[in-house]
Amino acid sequence: MNNADLIVATLRQAGIRHGFGIPSGNVLPLMDAMRRGGIDFVLTAHEGSAGFAAEVSGRMTGVPGLCLATLGPGATNLATGIGSAFLDRSPMIAITCNLNTDQLGRRLQMYIDHHALFRPITKASLPLRTGNIAKTLADALRIALAEPQGPVHLDLPEDVALAETREALPEIPSAARLVAPETSVLDAAYRRLAQAKRPVAIIGADARRMRDPALLRRFVERHNMPFAVTTMAKGLIDEDHPLSLGCIERACRQVQRQFLRRADLIIGLGYDTVEVEYEAWIGDVPLLHVGLEPADTDGKVALAEQVTGDLDSAIGDLASRPPLELAWQLEEFADHRACFNAALRPPVNAFAPHQAIDAVRAALPADGILSFDVGAHTHQIASQWIAHGPHSFLITNGWSSMGFGLPAAIAAKLAAPDRPSVCILGDGCFQMTCGELAVARRLGGALPVVVLDDGWLSLIQVKQARRNLAIYGTDLASPEDEAPPAHYFGVPVVAVRDAQSLREAVTRALGVDHPVVIEARIDGSHYMTTVYD
Repeated sequence: MNNADLIVATLRQAGIRHGFGIPSGNVLPLMDAMRRGGIDFVLTAHEGSAGFAAEVSGRMTGVPGLCLATLGPGATNLATGIGSAFLDRSPMIAITCNLNTDQLGRRLQMYIDHHALFRPITKASLPLRTGNIAKTLADALRIALAEPQGPVHLDLPEDVALAETREALPEIPSAARLVAPETSVLDAAYRRLAQAKRPVAIIGADARRMRDPALLRRFVERHNMPFAVTTMAKGLIDEDHPLSLGCIERACRQVQRQFLRRADLIIGLGYDTVEVEYEAWIGDVPLLHVGLEPADTDGKVALAEQVTGDLDSAIGDLASRPPLELAWQLEEFADHRACFNAALRPPVNAFAPHQAIDAVRAALPADGILSFDVGAHTHQIASQWIAHGPHSFLITNGWSSMGFGLPAAIAAKLAAPDRPSVCILGDGCFQMTCGELAVARRLGGALPVVVLDDGWLSLIQVKQARRNLAIYGTDLASPEDEAPPAHYFGVPVVAVRDAQSLREAVTRALGVDHPVVIEARIDGSHYMTTVYD
């Protein structure tokens, strides 16, 4: 057994079944060990996509996602996806395959200092060396899984990969739990809760990693408390719930802010300010923060109490306390949802983004998975889409990078092959990652890829208009009347121009055994009022 075999055997023992990447000569020893050792190598069109796919794999399974790349430009490309795992807090092992050990540090083709590159966007960047492989892998897995979870980079010289080894497989670490909050801290939090008459819970991205997300529902139902979610927390409680207020700080955010500022206490449950800082929306309302880490504020937020540590322990405790006596009426939440939904769907004379999004939601079963990309449509989808369960709504809102949606959808299909999946992309994001359609085609399985084509980088166009700047450099020059091609890389293309046709096309595409691109030509005019109200 060589070190590459030991690496693969260890990672497989840890539960990893797929590795995403692009090979080079330096990658071949590890890639061939994957072939022998039972970890499927998934060839992507770009290393950045490999990183995004590994991030989503880790996010959905709880097992670190795996991505690999060659040195130099392969590593710098991979960095984009690794950054997503860092800010969005997903466990990942990222391996760069390097020159031989005696060549490191010299001015040679493609060589750069990988540790200097990855140190700012990983929890650790570790060298793999003969005789210390097993311990380094165990350390990497432990670090990646420890809260807050994230990526660990490993650098593997080619001679190290090929060297014979007698090392035994290490003991595989499991995700370590944070310490439960002290009873006195929970008592103080409950006393502050009991003083409130109109509290609102805001569920954030860190709550996604709770062992039992049902505790969130138990908490709000126990106290009959309205709740809203951040973008990445959508689906942790079914958003059809009568206590649901929807998503904050996306499209029509002012409607949400007006309601939240009627509260007399905000309870942040697993709130991570990487999505949006508290001070952006909370106003003068006091905050009770229940999180993995202390509240991150600008010092002006009225922090009433905070509870840090294991979220399951904290929220489970607060869900078991005597029910609160609140002044809210259930009708207030229904009225608010109606107002919010009406604002998101202004009257239009042409096929609009909000109509397209509703059509896709209607076609996708309730247990389906939506993966999407970053742009003006992100704001609209986050506010408008109803998510029914955990791991059903995949987006990056910490790293917030274009190029995420399609590799995320591919990873989701591998992680949950029996669940229907749809991917929604803006036309700018599609241009950036359309090569990944070839990956989806090779892997097979139904995957409707809906491209919202409005001919612009619409989010930037909206920002230009809001800042009274010229509309410049954001036109994608998409011919309005030109039919799309028959296929991209062998993936068939369907053109739709209205909501009903889109719904029918998505329904058909969910019933075949291959991806389908559905080009929806839309008029994005209402973004100007809904995305930034």
